[in-house]
Amino acid sequence: MDINSKFAQAMIPRILTKELRTQLTEYPVVTVLGPRQAGKTTLVRSILADYDYVSLETPETREFANEDPKAFLKRYPKRVIFDEIQRTPHLLSYIQTLVDERPGENGQFVLTGSHQMELRAAISQSLAGRTGILHLLPLSIPELKAAGMGFEHFTEYAFHGFLPRIHDQQQRPHRAWANYYQTYVERDVRQLINLKDATLFEKFIKLMAGRAGQIINYQSLANDIGVDNKTVKHWLSILEASFVVFKLPPYFDNFGKRVIKSPKYYFIDVGLLTYLLDIETPQQITRDPLLGSIFENLVVLEALKARYNQGHAANLYFFRDSHGNEIDLLHKSGSELSGMEIKAAETWNSHFKQGLKRFSRNNHALARAAVAYNGEDFQMSDGIEAVHFSRAGTWLTQDGS
Repeated sequence: MDINSKFAQAMIPRILTKELRTQLTEYPVVTVLGPRQAGKTTLVRSILADYDYVSLETPETREFANEDPKAFLKRYPKRVIFDEIQRTPHLLSYIQTLVDERPGENGQFVLTGSHQMELRAAISQSLAGRTGILHLLPLSIPELKAAGMGFEHFTEYAFHGFLPRIHDQQQRPHRAWANYYQTYVERDVRQLINLKDATLFEKFIKLMAGRAGQIINYQSLANDIGVDNKTVKHWLSILEASFVVFKLPPYFDNFGKRVIKSPKYYFIDVGLLTYLLDIETPQQITRDPLLGSIFENLVVLEALKARYNQGHAANLYFFRDSHGNEIDLLHKSGSELSGMEIKAAETWNSHFKQGLKRFSRNNHALARAAVAYNGEDFQMSDGIEAVHFSRAGTWLTQDGS
């Protein structure tokens, strides 16, 4: 059995597969971005068994690509996957030349990357109009359920997180996340921000965990860490570019100065969040003072996965004004808004939908509205739906936009 067949057998089926196959027929290059260990390599190798595969993490390979990029690329005259392309971004300009020499030939190159800051700039400069860009995040709840690996309670999802390896290899979650943090987050991000003091970085990221889902106050965070405001913003941009956190922007559309305009941050994988909060069992989540934030983080990321798995931009927002009126999650499609409130409760309370009704009345009429919670699905006479958290992502994007 060849290595690609092994990948195909081992892979938990990914929803992004359909969009990836489609873009391979539309573009000469397809770039798949996402966090470390989200399954990018497994996905592209499993469905592209006839492609050559090159890992640019290998020092010898990377050295050859850096020293003689033309000779390096001549080694791969057929279709090829270049894994972790951010390690050799200069290759993109040479790939551009090859693509332009073979007009009309789509699916020539597949690139993967786990750091998007320099990579996006390089892609914009060299491959604009030549590459489709996809985002693969860790597994979604629908993907786990389809593979027969779903859980009954949200605390199990939050504790395990969504890295494929934890599920298909049945790793112990707390130990797996400890290794992930030390191997990827701490190593990669500390190198990118050129920070030698490991304790300072750990303080920063644990403070971010304690503020997940809160409107960011850069100055307060900077004061707590002992650095300046500018430094905190730079560090957060690195966390975002490295797919450690996701920045949810506020929604404002001619609502005046009353609207809050600072973003919120969520962790790309709630499993990393619970690890950083020193949670060691699923049962501890129900007793944690940040239970609501953990639940909200999970739901927001399910919505983001649903958008990315369709090949779309996020187009996700939250709303809050200076009077405390808020909506946890908004999805904008054209001129229409869909709104969702997120509540960790298992029992329905009619108060949950008041924010949605107020927003529709005072700010912008919602095309669709729902409350994601830990209970059963049902629809009310006013059109607002109660949605189980496991369906929240697909509900928010099911209009097909």
